[in-house]
Amino acid sequence: MAKYAIGVDFGTLSGRALVVDVATGAELGSAVLEYRFGVMDEKLPAGKKLGMDWALQHPMDYIDVLKETIPEALRQSGVSADDVIGLGIDFTACTMLPVKADGTPLCFMPEWADNPHAYIKLWKHHAAQDQANRVNALAEKRGEKWLPRYGGKVSSEWALPKILQVLEEAPDVYDAADYFIEAGDWVVWQLTGRQSRNACMAGYKALFHKRDGYPSKAFLRELNPRLENLVEDKLGCAISPLGVKAGETTGDATLIGLKPGIAVAVANVDAHVTAPAAKAAPGAMLAIMGTSTCHIIAGSEEKTVPGMCGVVEDGVYPGYFGFEAGQSCVGDHFAWFVENCMPIEYAEEARTRSVSPHVLLTEKAERLKPGESGLVALDWWNGNRSVLVDVDLTGLMIGMTLATKPEEIYRALIEATAYGTRVIVENFRESGVAVDSFIASGGIALKNPMMMQIYADVLRMPIRVAGSAQGPALGSAIFGAVAAGSANGGYDSVFDASAKMGKLLDKTYDPNPESADTYDKLYAEYKTLHDWFGRGGNDVMKRLKKIKKESAE
Repeated sequence: MAKYAIGVDFGTLSGRALVVDVATGAELGSAVLEYRFGVMDEKLPAGKKLGMDWALQHPMDYIDVLKETIPEALRQSGVSADDVIGLGIDFTACTMLPVKADGTPLCFMPEWADNPHAYIKLWKHHAAQDQANRVNALAEKRGEKWLPRYGGKVSSEWALPKILQVLEEAPDVYDAADYFIEAGDWVVWQLTGRQSRNACMAGYKALFHKRDGYPSKAFLRELNPRLENLVEDKLGCAISPLGVKAGETTGDATLIGLKPGIAVAVANVDAHVTAPAAKAAPGAMLAIMGTSTCHIIAGSEEKTVPGMCGVVEDGVYPGYFGFEAGQSCVGDHFAWFVENCMPIEYAEEARTRSVSPHVLLTEKAERLKPGESGLVALDWWNGNRSVLVDVDLTGLMIGMTLATKPEEIYRALIEATAYGTRVIVENFRESGVAVDSFIASGGIALKNPMMMQIYADVLRMPIRVAGSAQGPALGSAIFGAVAAGSANGGYDSVFDASAKMGKLLDKTYDPNPESADTYDKLYAEYKTLHDWFGRGGNDVMKRLKKIKKESAE
C-alpha cells in the first residue's frame, strides 16, 4: 500500500501544506493560507505603533496554517490520513519568539499583548542592528573563534542580537520568558508536545557549533552581565540533527486532520530544506529565490568565507559542511517596482490582456539587449546580506535619463540580483569552496526564463531549475519520510529519499557567450559601485538613513 508524507512550509506571508507520495515524489495535493495578521511592521493588532525596521508576526497564524491547510491538502489529494507516515516543517529563520515553560507565547497572555517584544521577531526584523554591531565589535575584540564561521559578522536578523534587544528594551519581557525559541521548533513542539531544537537553525542563527557549543559564558557576560546564563536559562534544550524524529503527533492531531503517532521531523530552515528537493548534491550551489534569495552549498571541509551567513556541520546534509549566503531583496525588489513605479498605461495594458504586471514587464524587458539601457543597479533595497552583511545599505540606480523606460529599470533590477549572486559565487571560490554547478529553485525560477538566462549569462554557468514550485514543502516532506524510517515505509537516509522524491526540470539554461561578454563589463561597473558604497568609500546611504530616522523622531 502506498505511503505518504506531508511537508508544511511556513513562509513570510503564508503557509502551505503538501502531500507527497513517498515512493515517487509525486505531489498529490496542496493548500495555502495567507496569514491573517501577516507581517506587522507598522503596528500591533491593537494598534500600538512600531518603530523603524521592526517586523513581527503572530503565532496564531501558524496554528491556523496547520488547522486549515493540512486537511485541505489531504482532501485534494484523496489520500487517507491512515496512510500518512511522516510530517516535516520548515520556516523562515531567524524567526524567534519568547514563550513560557509550557510553550505558551507571551503575546497570547493579556498582560503582554500590547508589548511588541512579546511577539515573534520575524527574520527581517532589523531593529536590533545596534545590538548586532556590539556583538560583532566585542567578538572581534575578544578574538572569538566562532566569528569567522559567520563571515566575520553576526546579522541583526539572528537570535543573539534579537534577544539582547529584548533584554535591553523590555527587561520585563526577558524575565517573563522561560525560553526564546525559533518558530519552527515551536510549531514542532505544538505538534508533538515535546520541545526540540534543530541543528540547522541553532547553527546558522544562534551561533551553535557541533563541537564547541554556543558562545561562552565569558563572552555573554561581557556583552551584558544578565546574559551570562542565557544558554542554560533561556535556550536549554538538546540540539537534534536534521532528519531525526522529534516526536510523534499527539491526540490533538485530529484537529489538523491527522492521526496520533505520525513521525514528526525536527524543524528545518526553508532554504536548507530545499536542497534534497532540488537534488542539489554537495558542490552544487542552490539559490532559493523568493522575496529574498538564500544560497546553499555543501562541502567536505569547513572553510572561512568572508561575509557568508554561516558554515554548519550537518547543516544541510549529514557528513558535510553546509554553507549559507543570501540576498535580502529579490522578489521584493520587483514587487516594489510594480507597486510604486509602474505607469498607469502599463497597468492598463496588463489588465486588458489579463496578464500580471510582472509578465508584461518581462515581455518588454526581454526585447532589450544586455547593456542597451545603460543602467546598473545595486540590489540593496532591503540592505545587503552577503557579502557585506549590512542592513543599513540602500538601493541605487545609475545611468537613468529622460529616455529611460520602465522595462529598462525592471531589467536592471533583475540584472542587479544576478550581479549580487556572482559576488557570492566568486567569494566562495576565492575562499576555497568549490562551486561546480548552479541550481535555481522557487516560483521565480520556474516562471521567468528571461531571468534564468540572465543569471546564466552573468555567472557564465549553466543553470538547472528545480522541478517543484513548492521546493521547501517538498523538502520538508522528504525529511518527514526520513523521520518515519524505512521500517514504516519511509527512508533511513536523506540521500536515498532525495533520489526518489527530489526533482529537476530537464531544461538547462546555457550561457550565451556574446551576452556574457557584455555582462562582464556591466558586472565590473557593479563591483566598483558595490565596493565604493558598501566598503566605506562613501557612506552616503548610511548618512541619508540617519537623517531619515532623525526626521521621523
